[in-house]
Amino acid sequence: MFVDSHCHLNDPSLRECLPDIRREMVAAQVDRALCICTTLEEFESVHALALDHDNFWCTVGVHPDNEGVQEPTLDDLLARARLPRVVAIGETGLDYFRLNGRTLDDMAWQRERFRVHIRAARQTGLPLVIHTRKASADTLAILRDEGQGAVRGVFHCFTETMDVAKAAVELGFYVSFSGILTFKNAQDLREVAQWLPLERCLIETDSPYLAPLPHRGKTNQPAWVAHVGAQLAALKGLDVATVAQATTANFETLFGIGPASISAPPVQQST
Repeated sequence: MFVDSHCHLNDPSLRECLPDIRREMVAAQVDRALCICTTLEEFESVHALALDHDNFWCTVGVHPDNEGVQEPTLDDLLARARLPRVVAIGETGLDYFRLNGRTLDDMAWQRERFRVHIRAARQTGLPLVIHTRKASADTLAILRDEGQGAVRGVFHCFTETMDVAKAAVELGFYVSFSGILTFKNAQDLREVAQWLPLERCLIETDSPYLAPLPHRGKTNQPAWVAHVGAQLAALKGLDVATVAQATTANFETLFGIGPASISAPPVQQST
């Protein structure tokens, strides 16, 4: 029914209890998840999740916030993008939230890293998973410059303005909403969600972060994407099943993933 289009299941807080997480997914009717890569160093562990579970897929990319890690070359991304069950480039983008005393000029390295990811998306035909925070103008400008109208993807965990959402749609991108959509102080974001055409909507958890109400403050998990879907349905005046069907279809279209079913892992018997 539901799909979690963005989660970090290789995080130790989730990896240690993966069988329980998968059982919770079954109970919540969350049948698939996209596991997101944020460094080349962690790619192998993220990719292993996708190889080991028939309802998980993964991405390859280096998050804009990550410093002191292996800097991705175009060849690095292209080689990993050719591997089985890798369906997107990212998480990539720009983040000017933590400048730590630096100027925007000092962030040229981040902009170049973003350009490398866009070039990989262009060459592979895979979609981009975009993170942008306090950097939407540069994010959109670089996408227009490097993308050349030939890239597609999603603005994940969207928290930007209505104007940015409209620009994303004009570029052919999807917009994904996380548990932030349920937060009491997120009225502006809810207005964006009300406006955004359903055929451009995705839902996600960004697990283990940003747990939605009524679980805010807890370690997030893919099963709780159902709360995001319910909030989106309420905002649009639609039944939850309609939103689940539409966001699932959008996920399948964007990432080229067909339907799949899962069963709960067996419960271990005590001895």
